[in-house]
Amino acid sequence: MSELQPSSTINESSIHSTNEPERTFADFGVSEPIVAALSDAGITHPFPIQALTLPVALKGADIIGQAKTGTGKTLGFGIPMLEKVIGPDEDGWDHLSHPGLPQGIVVVPTRELAKQVAHDLRTASAKRTVRIVDVYGGRAYEPQVESLKKGAEIVVGTPGRLIDLMRHHTLNLSHVGTVVLDEADEMLDLGFLEDVETIISATPAHRHTMLFSATMPAQVIAMARRYMRRPTHIRAQDPADESTTVDAVSQFVYRCHELNKIEVLARILQARGRGLTIVFTQTKRMAANVAHDLKTRGFATGALHGDLGQGAREQALRAFRHGKIDVLVATDVAARGIDVENVTHVINYQCPEDEKTYIHRIGRTARAGHHGTAVTFVDWEDLPRWSVINKQLDLGMPDPVETYHTSDHLYTDLDIPQGVTGKLPKERRTRAGLAAEAIEDLGETGKRRKRNRSTRSKTRRPRKRIRK
Repeated sequence: MSELQPSSTINESSIHSTNEPERTFADFGVSEPIVAALSDAGITHPFPIQALTLPVALKGADIIGQAKTGTGKTLGFGIPMLEKVIGPDEDGWDHLSHPGLPQGIVVVPTRELAKQVAHDLRTASAKRTVRIVDVYGGRAYEPQVESLKKGAEIVVGTPGRLIDLMRHHTLNLSHVGTVVLDEADEMLDLGFLEDVETIISATPAHRHTMLFSATMPAQVIAMARRYMRRPTHIRAQDPADESTTVDAVSQFVYRCHELNKIEVLARILQARGRGLTIVFTQTKRMAANVAHDLKTRGFATGALHGDLGQGAREQALRAFRHGKIDVLVATDVAARGIDVENVTHVINYQCPEDEKTYIHRIGRTARAGHHGTAVTFVDWEDLPRWSVINKQLDLGMPDPVETYHTSDHLYTDLDIPQGVTGKLPKERRTRAGLAAEAIEDLGETGKRRKRNRSTRSKTRRPRKRIRK
């Protein structure tokens, strides 16, 4: 990062160098309404990335935040943004040149992350009148347009939908004071670089810019150099910690035959202490097939992939968060940005494409200081790919042990009771299931209308009888 010429570099050792007692948000100068709102939500002490970011961000300095997935950076940029914006019925509202226009914007790569960030910001601002609007594709424009017309102090959105709203002159960013790019590396991976630059260019030159990314590829560095002023580089990682994955994740890698994976998975899902679990697949079809197979075996399961409408995707996520299902089978793109508490296990049903995908997948567990377990299935044909991932991340697991549902080490590694079968016993099928979570009509875009079967039958022409 030296080519960025940052004003300073801060790492996690900075907050572990003294014997001072753990500090609260109030100790960092966070205002009382935000402290009270966080306290009501059970949040009183900042995580390392937040403790590092707040002192710098509250002063208005540009920030490049680099942190492992699941370290809680949303409040790190969210609190400074909330401190700067002014809502209706708050001091200073009458002095705003254009009250009701966005004062802050957060750009994120996926729909699920947009909803999660907006939720966290609403939690922190619960005792204020700040209006937060999340905009993303897959839902009708009209409700989002109506919300923006009513006024929004902070907008959280995906690049594509933000660009569309700007082109229709519904979203005006000319008075934005704070810009946040969250998961910048993922936005670049998804091809949003041009859109992100268009969005930033629509904001004032004298703005407060914060960029957060798990990795720092060349494109992210170039974007930071172009749009930021002497940024402070913050790393929520101790210099002595050379690992690229969260230490609180216990990682297991098994060489599994494709035809035996579902049997192994069914045993893992009956491990002692297993809570909410995310199963990752490479393709949408595989996600649907695995979810269906697990459901027939008695597990409370939902799917999350690109072939589902936004209503069905949100139904699955709500059911997962509410505990009505405890297994979510997802593809990588659909699952990016999922932040659900108490995910105890992540299972890579199919080997990840690369090391970054592996990090993002297992980062869904062991969040917010909890411990988690990650299991990866590697088929024989996946061995070359896994070898590269293992070497890049220095995992020390170059040769996955051959594993079947009858292998003794599977049961001892993951604390699976002996004697379990490939089906969940009926007495343990206690969750309500996906159908118990209502599916909302979101006015989704891109849906095909299904003709009523009874209407078709009435309008169908009668067949002519052919005499022999």
